[in-house]
Amino acid sequence: MNPITAGDYYDLCHVSEPQLSPDDERVAFVRRTPDDEESSKATVYVVPVGGDEATQFTVSDGVDSQPRWSPDGDRLAFASTRGEGDRQQLWVMPTQGGEAKQVTTVVGGIADLEWSPDGSRLLFTQQVTADDREAGRDYAVESDYEPEPSDPRVIDRMIYRAGTEYFDGKRSHVYILEVEPALSSDLEGDDGDDGEAIARLTDGDADYIAPAWGDGDTVYYAAKAGDEPDDSLVYELYEHDLEADERETFTQTPGWIGTIAATEDGRVAFEYTPEEGASMRQTEIQVHDRTTGDEVTPTEPLDRTVANGCGFEWAPDDEALYFATPDEGSRVCWSVPGDASEEPSKVYGDDVDITGFSVGQNTVAYVHSEWDHPGDVFVTTRGGNEVHRLTRVNADYLADKPVRQPEEVWFESEDGEESIQGWLLTPPEFDADASSAETYPLIAEIHGGPHAQWTTSGTMWHEFQTLAARGYVVFWCNPRGSTGYGEDHATAIERDWGDVTLTDVLAGVEAACERDYVDSDEVFVTGGSFGGFMTAWAVTHSDRFQAAASQRGVYDLTSFYGSTDAFKLIEGDFGTTPWEEPEFLWEQSPAAHVPEADTPTLVLHSDRDYRTPANTAELFYLGLKKHGVDTRLVRYPREGHELSRSGEPAHIVDRIERIARWFDGYSSYHDAPPALERERDAGLSSESEGEAESDEDAE
Repeated sequence: MNPITAGDYYDLCHVSEPQLSPDDERVAFVRRTPDDEESSKATVYVVPVGGDEATQFTVSDGVDSQPRWSPDGDRLAFASTRGEGDRQQLWVMPTQGGEAKQVTTVVGGIADLEWSPDGSRLLFTQQVTADDREAGRDYAVESDYEPEPSDPRVIDRMIYRAGTEYFDGKRSHVYILEVEPALSSDLEGDDGDDGEAIARLTDGDADYIAPAWGDGDTVYYAAKAGDEPDDSLVYELYEHDLEADERETFTQTPGWIGTIAATEDGRVAFEYTPEEGASMRQTEIQVHDRTTGDEVTPTEPLDRTVANGCGFEWAPDDEALYFATPDEGSRVCWSVPGDASEEPSKVYGDDVDITGFSVGQNTVAYVHSEWDHPGDVFVTTRGGNEVHRLTRVNADYLADKPVRQPEEVWFESEDGEESIQGWLLTPPEFDADASSAETYPLIAEIHGGPHAQWTTSGTMWHEFQTLAARGYVVFWCNPRGSTGYGEDHATAIERDWGDVTLTDVLAGVEAACERDYVDSDEVFVTGGSFGGFMTAWAVTHSDRFQAAASQRGVYDLTSFYGSTDAFKLIEGDFGTTPWEEPEFLWEQSPAAHVPEADTPTLVLHSDRDYRTPANTAELFYLGLKKHGVDTRLVRYPREGHELSRSGEPAHIVDRIERIARWFDGYSSYHDAPPALERERDAGLSSESEGEAESDEDAE
C-alpha cells in the first residue's frame, strides 16, 4: 500500500452537479481533474442509472459546468470556457449523437442556466456593465474583446468586490435565449453573432439573481431592496410576465437568496432567514402561492438550516420540495409537501456529505462523499428506499491507498453546557489491537464558517488523510456555533466567537489525549477562515499547542468589517459595528492578544482573498514578529478564499505540504528541523515559494 500524500491531489477526480434526465435513465455530471500546476479541466460525463460505466459527453477543452437536460431529453445545454478567450459561453448538444454547438458570444459569462418548460428557450444570467448593455456586448461580442482596465478604480458601492474580482461596475442581469434561432446562427460566419436570439429581461443599477421559470410565460427572480441594497438583508421577489414584458414585486424575504424554485401553477419557493441576527439564524424555505397570496414555511418543524450551496427543487409532480441540511456530521436530503401539510422526512444521507442532487419522476441522483472516497454519483428512490452507486471515479487511485475510517467521538464541553460531536483519524499503520505502546502526535483541525459543520468526508478528505499518513492523529469536531445541531447550538457563540469555541475545541483535544496512542505533549492546531481566527485565538489564549498554522483567517474584526463583502457577519454575530463598540471588537480580535502568544505560528493567506482580506493577516503576522514568536507569512498569488477547495493544483499541494512541514519541525516524531531553519523549498514539491518575508528572514 502507498501512503496518501499532498501531491496525490493531481491524481484525484472530483464530481459535481448531478442532473437526472427527464426519463430517469441517465445522470449527467461534471468531472473535474487537475490539468497542470495552474489549472484544472472539467468535463461533462453521463452515466446510465441502470449501472453501465460513465462515458465522456463533452470534449476535454476548458471548463464545462451547469449541464441541463432539455425537457424532452433530446438536448443537453451546458456552459463552457472552451475555444478562444476564457468567458463561459452557452453550448447545446444533441443527446443521441452529434457535435455541441456554441449558441452565445456574450461578454459576461453564463450562470443560472435553466430550460423553459417547453424546451424552446434557455434562461441565464451574466455579469455586465452599463457600457456593455449600451453597446450590446451582453448580446454578442468578439472573442478577442477585452475591457479597458479601471485606472483609477472609482468606487461608489459599499460592496465592490467578491471572490477574487472587483465588480468594476458589473451587475447581474437576466436573459432569455431562443434556442432554435440560436442553433441556426453562424457564430463563425462573416458577420458573427448579432445576438438577435437573446433578450434581456432586466436593466439598471441592480443585481438580479436566481431566475426561475414558472409556466412558459412567467419568470421569477430577485434583487436586493432598499435605498442602499448593499446594506440590506431584504430581497424583493419579482414575477415577470414575458408576453406583456411587465414585472411586479409579489413578496419580500430577509436573508440571502441563492435559489428560487417555481411550479407552473404559480407556487414559488425561496429562502427565508429571520433578519435579526441573520448570520446566526437558520434558513428556512418559504412557499408563496401566486393565486391565493398565501405563504407557508414547510421546513419550519425541522430544527436544521437549509444547506448553503445545495439549492432545493420541486419534484416533477410539483407536489414535494427536496432540500439538503447539515445534520449531526452529515449533509442529508429531505422532502416535504410544498403546502406544509406534513413535516419534512429524511430521504437519504446518514454518514455522508451531499453536495448536489437532482430529483426525477421516481429517482433522486446525488453526489456525495464518504469516509472512504472523496465523492461519486449515487441514485436512490424518491423515498430513499434503495441506493445504488453509479460511479467510482477514483477507484484506480484508491486501489492501493490505506484509507482509514475516522472514529466518531462525543465529549462534554468543559463548562458542561453541551455534548459535542467529533472524530479521530489515526495513521494507516495504527493497530488498535496491538499491545505496543506506540504513540502519535495530534493535529486539531478547526472548521470555518463559523456557522458550518464538518463531516467525515467533504472537501477535507484529502488533507485529513494526508496528515494521518504522515504519522499524525487528526481530530476535528463541530463545536458550538456549528450548524447541524439546531439553532441554539449555532447561536451559542453570539458576541463571543473565541472563548466559547476554544472551550469546546480544548475539551475535545483533552478527550482525544485520553487515548493511549495519543501523545498529549505533542498537540498542533490549524484551521481556515473562521478556523484561522480560532487558530490565532488559541495561540493567544492557550499554551496547549506545540505549533500552529493559521489559514485565510480573520485577525482584527474592525479591519475585517471595513474590507470584506461579509460585514453583515459582524453585525449579525456580534450585534454591533466598529463605531458603536470599538473597544469590544478589538478585545474580540486575536490581534489584540498577540503579546500573549509564544506558539510557533505559520500564517497562510491568498493575495486575492476578498472574503477575509490579507490586511488583517499582515497585522497578525507583524505582531507575532514584533513579539519574537517563530512565524512565517506565506501568500499565494492569484488565489482567493477558496484556495483549499478550488485553487491552482500546485498551490493546493503546497499549502498542505507547508502545514505538515511546519508541524514536523516542532515534533519529536519527525527528524526535521523547524521550517525557519531549512532552505525555503526543502521538503516541498514546489520550487517556487511565493512567501512574503521580512529582510531578516531572507536566506
